[in-house]
Amino acid sequence: MTPRAFPSTPSSGRRVRSALVVALAETLTDREWSILATVNRLRLVTGLQLERLHFAELTGKSRSVVRWRVLKRLVDAQALTPLARRVGGSLRGSAQLTYALDTAGERLLRLRRNLSQTKERIRRPGPIGDRFVAHTLATSELYVQLVERSRAESFTLDNFQAEPAAWWPNGAGGWMKPDAYLSISAGKFTDHWWVEVDLATEAVPTLRGKFLAYIDFVSLGQLGPGDVVPRVLVTVPTLERREVVASVVTKLPAPADELFVVVLHDEAVGWLTAELSEAAHE
Repeated sequence: MTPRAFPSTPSSGRRVRSALVVALAETLTDREWSILATVNRLRLVTGLQLERLHFAELTGKSRSVVRWRVLKRLVDAQALTPLARRVGGSLRGSAQLTYALDTAGERLLRLRRNLSQTKERIRRPGPIGDRFVAHTLATSELYVQLVERSRAESFTLDNFQAEPAAWWPNGAGGWMKPDAYLSISAGKFTDHWWVEVDLATEAVPTLRGKFLAYIDFVSLGQLGPGDVVPRVLVTVPTLERREVVASVVTKLPAPADELFVVVLHDEAVGWLTAELSEAAHE
């Protein structure tokens, strides 16, 4: 698949007639609709992440072949558009490309939303830079790992919203702006989390200001999704960064020690599920 380049906003730039959108909607498979919904939910997703989410039932070479065919069809139809740059270097095929909604994809989801009368938000990301791509894909990876783990273990991923859908009124005229919100449940227990994905690109004063916003939210007596105060999971790339972020948290006023958890990116899903399992068996 040859990617179309777009230096700022992900769109092929070609207009799509309404009749073509309606015709395309009638031919989309359940898998293709699900792929569009995933890209809309997360804003940017790699081909490999989509393969893990939507082609997991396939085995061997057939998984990559079918993934390539499906994503190529969606790109050719202007439902998805790939970034020109690949993640992790050059690789043949679509696995390492990063995808966003294209013009037809946005209109397809709006058409489905109108027909089903849901409140689903349809959005394409705005101007894109390397930092935005890395940060968004890290958030997408958390979602993918949660879905994969939920298939193998006895918990349910009830909700996952990436920003800006994860944003929440702060009670003072502004917004809480986590990178994601998620809820997972096992039996009668449900855990609610706001997520901050840290890539070690922000200075300590910036981190402190971001974390204090959560403290203020609690101090104002506000409630978040699920009519609770979600705890805040901060994921970091290295042990050294974990020490830096944990040091910031320890110097914050109460209830910071109960509100924040700092873990490595690769350990986040395991920590979340272990915490839920412990609560369910108490």
